[in-house]
Amino acid sequence: QMQLVESGGGLVQAGGSLRLSCAASGRTLNYYGMGWFRQAPGKDREFVAAISWIGGSTEYADSVKGRFTISRDNAKNTVYLQMNSLKPEDTAVYYCAAGRGLVVPGASTTYDYWGQGTQVTVSS
Repeated sequence: QMQLVESGGGLVQAGGSLRLSCAASGRTLNYYGMGWFRQAPGKDREFVAAISWIGGSTEYADSVKGRFTISRDNAKNTVYLQMNSLKPEDTAVYYCAAGRGLVVPGASTTYDYWGQGTQVTVSS
């Protein structure tokens, strides 16, 4: 079993930045594709960003391209989401997820483990 714990969320003004962290325990992240998803009140969970387990290739939702950056540090068993130029519409609970091997980045069903989420609130 793998446990994922997100941190780094909070309240920030529009235009500001936050860096989310997702720390894994129980298993190494080395062979897992990692993703970030978010869910705003009254909306479905949506894909934000993903990074592959090998090669470090990344994918982003159109809504965050150029503003968010996903990265991973396998030595620390941690994945990050750097969020810049935040907008009020980025307000949501952000979840990290891990999927063994190749995952379909935007398909939540291909991920095996999920964290509990961290709240990000962007004020206008």
